[in-house]
Amino acid sequence: MNNAIEVLKECEAFLEGHFLLSSGRHSGAYCQMAKLQQYPDKAAQVLAPVADVLRDMNVDVVVGPAMGGIVYAYELARQLGKRAIFTERVDNVMTLRRFEIKPGERCVIAEDVVTTGISSLETKRVIEEAGGECLGIVCVVDRTTAAAPSPIPILASAAKLDLPNYLPEECPICKEGKLPLVHLGSRKMKEKAQQKQ
Repeated sequence: MNNAIEVLKECEAFLEGHFLLSSGRHSGAYCQMAKLQQYPDKAAQVLAPVADVLRDMNVDVVVGPAMGGIVYAYELARQLGKRAIFTERVDNVMTLRRFEIKPGERCVIAEDVVTTGISSLETKRVIEEAGGECLGIVCVVDRTTAAAPSPIPILASAAKLDLPNYLPEECPICKEGKLPLVHLGSRKMKEKAQQKQ
């Protein structure tokens, strides 16, 4: 696992500052996983232990939520000799647009980073609506905490990072007022905030 963190640092995939996470929470660190995707050999190396965990689980399909999970789902499926597909947002709702899941197929969700697991819940819903079985999540980086565990079991991760994240109203970085809040993810946060109102 330490090796995975070293690779992330080499790829400049680990950033420090003031970041808006896709969950809506704030953090002083961010894993920009697209940086790892630039190097297929390093991504394969980082994911090899995750693939090893999945080998005996009788997985049929590896499902990567767009955008962050697509490349990692593909790489894991390649290592396992299984099928890789992805879900994507249509009008900011996660859907299965280009692929099919057959009833009873055993699916695992492949994410880049899991912080609260909320994004994965959307993909789990899509899998189950199609008649598939969601076994759980695998990811490159597991950022969940005991206080905020994932609602879906995390089967394996390449790295576990214990990095605090905060509700916006409790964020100490916001209170200091020195660093601007940066959103690097692909989710439309404005629409999500409007849905909460």
